[in-house]
Amino acid sequence: MINGQETKDAFLPTSIFMATDKNIDFNPTNNTIEIDIDTIGGFSVVDGQHRVEGLRMAAEKDTRVLDFEVPVNIAINLPKIAQMCHFLIVNTTQRSVEKGVEQRIYQRLTQALEIEDIPNLPKWISKTIDKGEDDLALKYVDFLNSDPDSPWLNKIKMANKESNEGSINQQSFVKSIKKYVLVANNPISIQTADKQHKIFLNYWKAITNILGVDEPTVLFKYNGVELFCKFSVPFFNKMINMPDFKVSTMQSILEQAFEEVEGDYAGVGHTDFWTKASTASFLNSGALAVINTEMIKALHKTNFKRDIEI
Repeated sequence: MINGQETKDAFLPTSIFMATDKNIDFNPTNNTIEIDIDTIGGFSVVDGQHRVEGLRMAAEKDTRVLDFEVPVNIAINLPKIAQMCHFLIVNTTQRSVEKGVEQRIYQRLTQALEIEDIPNLPKWISKTIDKGEDDLALKYVDFLNSDPDSPWLNKIKMANKESNEGSINQQSFVKSIKKYVLVANNPISIQTADKQHKIFLNYWKAITNILGVDEPTVLFKYNGVELFCKFSVPFFNKMINMPDFKVSTMQSILEQAFEEVEGDYAGVGHTDFWTKASTASFLNSGALAVINTEMIKALHKTNFKRDIEI
């Protein structure tokens, strides 16, 4: 684009799709429209975000780009909820949108189901919205990432956030929660939403009390999330026979289970296993499955019993 300013051959044939929930008057006598920015405000870019951002970055380096003409389509009187639907349709049928952004839109549409009119959507999108898994999983992630006592505080890279801080993307954590936590065979799923979040937080507190958080650790990356979300199914099946879901109770069970793990991955319950560039850094999906199996075997060997309070 910048080089094109010199050669006069810069060309952007694909239009940008913008939308507003306001009305824009059309003048039929000269086929023009006038846009009062103070009244209309900013437009939502339904499709073409990367092109707009590219032009903005180019204009910062060469102000001549500000005079470059770009074809646009503008939808008017389009409610915010409809704009989200159009964004989702365009970016899931034409090309993939960033998965974390897609999850957030699914969440907002799920929450709007009973209070707003939603336009007709493709069946696969409607089914996802109706099921509401993205909404449920994102509530887990938001809770873990924002609770002051959480070992995950500010460690998750959220979609649409400018900060690059964090050790794992929102989309990966959400995917693991949907796959292993929000499933029928995980007993935590029958609890109220608020209790689910607190129990899951206690689970991670127990894990980090044992494995630590101070050293540069892979525990807060994909391998740690995938393994311990997967292990949560047998672990919480064990917990339903316990008197409570306190951190201390979970920690005692985990410590006993870690001590019983045998084989090549017996060190999974030790901090050194999870430090950066150590064993956990080089695990693939097959190895994670093996470790999970060994941890389940070890869990069954534990004999942690208390009188259950009624």
